[in-house]
Amino acid sequence: MKAARFYGRNDIRIDDIPEPATRPGTVKVEVEWCGICGTDLHEYLDGPIFAPPADAPHPLTGETVPITLGHEFAGVVAEVGDGVDDVRIGDRVVVEPYIICGRCDACKNGRYNVCQSLGFVGLSGYGGGFSQFVVAERRWIHPLGELATDVGALIEPLAVAYHAVRLSGAKPSHSAVVFGAGPIGLVTTASLRAAGVEQVIVVEPATVRKAKAEIAGAANVIDPNVGDVVEQILDLTDGRGADVSFECAGIDAVLSSAIRSTRAGGTCVNVAIWGHEARVAMNDLVFREINVLGSLAYANDHPATIEMVASGRVDPYQFITGRIALDDIVKSGFEELISNKEENVKILVKP
Repeated sequence: MKAARFYGRNDIRIDDIPEPATRPGTVKVEVEWCGICGTDLHEYLDGPIFAPPADAPHPLTGETVPITLGHEFAGVVAEVGDGVDDVRIGDRVVVEPYIICGRCDACKNGRYNVCQSLGFVGLSGYGGGFSQFVVAERRWIHPLGELATDVGALIEPLAVAYHAVRLSGAKPSHSAVVFGAGPIGLVTTASLRAAGVEQVIVVEPATVRKAKAEIAGAANVIDPNVGDVVEQILDLTDGRGADVSFECAGIDAVLSSAIRSTRAGGTCVNVAIWGHEARVAMNDLVFREINVLGSLAYANDHPATIEMVASGRVDPYQFITGRIALDDIVKSGFEELISNKEENVKILVKP
């Protein structure tokens, strides 16, 4: 089968590789759509980062680059292994792309998303969604019901947002501010609205992304280049500050603004993956008892995320800005997202 494999910085190749074999307790999925994630872009531009380099195999998969990319994918069940009797060939499913040890304290306590040896299908080995077939353990297979598989490819990034909103404790009566209207900021905005939060403020400088934030459900969009961001948020929240805030940019100045725009006793959730050590003014936390939480990916959130979409509380199609074939993944996928990141949210690839 064909697969888009990552060899190193600026080096993704379409290779012919063996089709994976189904094992007892596993499900073979024929991938229909796979989204290109910001993490994939980071690997392409600066990697290997999460992908295991040649001299350091992943502790669970034992694999190194080249590895097949793609972790935001959905498809149909093509085959089931021995012992699997609750999904059928032809079922539409999404794969929760985890590779975990199951033995560490985090795994034993249900926080498998922070497993000590955490890996991801499509980043750490065991195949990836930029190929025709993927084999995964039954526990990671989530039925989509009547949802189409292009929507299914959006469940993974939406689960990231659902998880962050869940951790924040956001309630319908709360105000929320989202810093950054890139893909994660937009799905976080949509997830907040799905949770019933009406006053969602988004901070974003790019014109195209500001428009997308309104479509995603922002009640107010603030341009950080026009006026003081914190003062504007205080004005919109009657001087209190937002009950919850979300840092989706990974920038020191943005984190500072997120903390300072959160009300006393409120919660600031960091969703971004940072490329450097963050600088934090600790007194901004101490003097107003701000809670700062880290949110990584998702854990036990896929079923609720699927229900959120199936119920119509989020329109996933607003996030799909392109559809391409596997052979075009570098030029029309990765390069397009790098060159025109403001115009694009999610480009889907059909293997």
